[in-house]
Amino acid sequence: MHSEIKKRKIYLMVLILLAICILLMISTTVWENRKYYLTSFLMAILMMVPFVWRFEHKKPNVRELVLLATMIALAVVGRAAFSWFPQCKPVCAIIILVGIALNPEAGFIAGAAAALISNFFFGQGPWTPWQMLGTGLVGFIGGLLFNKKKVKLFPLLLYGFFSVLLIYGLLLDTASLLMFPSEISWEALLAMYISGIVFNLVHAIATVLFLWLLKKAILSKLDRLQQKYELD
Repeated sequence: MHSEIKKRKIYLMVLILLAICILLMISTTVWENRKYYLTSFLMAILMMVPFVWRFEHKKPNVRELVLLATMIALAVVGRAAFSWFPQCKPVCAIIILVGIALNPEAGFIAGAAAALISNFFFGQGPWTPWQMLGTGLVGFIGGLLFNKKKVKLFPLLLYGFFSVLLIYGLLLDTASLLMFPSEISWEALLAMYISGIVFNLVHAIATVLFLWLLKKAILSKLDRLQQKYELD
């Protein structure tokens, strides 16, 4: 039974990622990046599906939803608190820890929600859906790779660095080329990646630093709350 549920979860995630890719393709080609509010809203619905699907096999727990909402708020506040330092944000670090402590689906929706909500303060635009996808993937993959009971610091820091550099960074750099009228070519992509490497490195290093600072506090606190309220 557990194996069947796991297979269904994998199929569901593949379908959702495929739907997100189609949505982004429509947004950049058919809508020409003009309907980014609609795109962000539809993406938020898609990204909530895996989290809601978990309740098919258990009774919804209000405390679990409140805990997730609190971590999303923490990520939003963290981004706002460091608005004075471009690219140096704790958001990805917090989202990675959420994915590990709660579950990959929670990391997915927390990343998407944090990007969407914080952009109401920093500015919405055609980049918002891509930020939602990038941050969500960083949290989701982190939740898949690490066992919350056996999280070693060095592998976690390595993941934080390379996930931000290669998943979030490359995705947003690629999106930057798609968002504005230009000829898509390997040369243009290479130029975009090179121009963004400094910003991505700063973001990746900042994520490593915040993971180092926040790992013990967040994971231990969330673990205590899960045990206290019998959350799984």
